[in-house]
Amino acid sequence: MDYEQLYNVYYMEVYSFVMVLARNQEVAEEITQKTFFSAINTRKKHRGESSEFTWLCAIAKNLFLDSKREEKRIGEIDEEAVSPVDVERIVEDEEMMLKIHQVLHTLEEPYKEVFHLRVFGELSFEKIGFIFGKTENWARVTYHRARLKVQERMDDK
Repeated sequence: MDYEQLYNVYYMEVYSFVMVLARNQEVAEEITQKTFFSAINTRKKHRGESSEFTWLCAIAKNLFLDSKREEKRIGEIDEEAVSPVDVERIVEDEEMMLKIHQVLHTLEEPYKEVFHLRVFGELSFEKIGFIFGKTENWARVTYHRARLKVQERMDDK
């Protein structure tokens, strides 16, 4: 797939993924653009161990985290604008997300990728099935099993 096709096929999915992370349209647009720029420059490094969409989401996530680190470093975050209740909720959400990612890291394929695509990529079961060359029903069943595995492992932690 050439670069233009890559962009046309995955732009909205990557943008949606980043929007979930950033919760800000301008930031999501900027990171999405940087993601495709980075993908074009590092295309040869993609080893094909995951789908192109998963690879693009990994780039986007890293760029988002880099932007957050940069904000923190240069003090762009206005600490007075965040109420104590918001800070507590954010910390709880971050702790929960960390636990989920720890569990996902140990999850076997295809459960790991299907869960990522559904939850973080917000893809439909139809699109997930298409990515894997399977049916929509296969994607539903695999996601359901992945969710159960995540819940079981979260309960163990």
